[in-house]
Amino acid sequence: MLTGADPADADITSDSNFDRHVLASILAAATMDGGLVSEKVGLSGHELAELLEQYFPSIRINAEELLLRVERNESDEAAILRDLLLAQRSTEGDIGNWLAGMIARRAIEPNHLWEDLGLRGRGELSRLLGRHFAPLAARNINNMRWKRFFYRRLCEDDGLVMCTTPVCTQCNDFNLCFGDESGESRMAERRREVLLQAAVPVAAGT
Repeated sequence: MLTGADPADADITSDSNFDRHVLASILAAATMDGGLVSEKVGLSGHELAELLEQYFPSIRINAEELLLRVERNESDEAAILRDLLLAQRSTEGDIGNWLAGMIARRAIEPNHLWEDLGLRGRGELSRLLGRHFAPLAARNINNMRWKRFFYRRLCEDDGLVMCTTPVCTQCNDFNLCFGDESGESRMAERRREVLLQAAVPVAAGT
């Protein structure tokens, strides 16, 4: 609904198209979780309204006046991660501010970060971070899972030691930090569910 195309067919060749795809994916994933969308994406009502106006102007917000009164409501954990991302921005404009809040909020969800952002794979998340938060992304030289990497950076910036061994390969948690992140995207999973539901009446009538 936001982009006019199925997520699987999204054209992300240009940076502008990629940014629009990312924002749409995050909003879609948050909507699937239920509840107030602005809270689920870590934005205030005003920020969400600005995002929709700039990137999805055809979308009309219901009860816009009520939406604009919604303040940003984030946990201390999300606020700390958002500050880390904001300090490592590599692009100008509103989108970096929005993405910092959105990534920080979605990072507290239980799945792989790329899944809870609604992206199609880890590669899209790496491109997103490399584009908008390049200094931070460049520090992940060992290809650690992004969520684990963020929290490791936060611990080290505070002078804490997160790891129990000096070498990652000797650590019992190696698979938690570097394991496989493949799987079906949330958008693909949702599309499959919709197609299956649509097929049920047909099957029942045959």
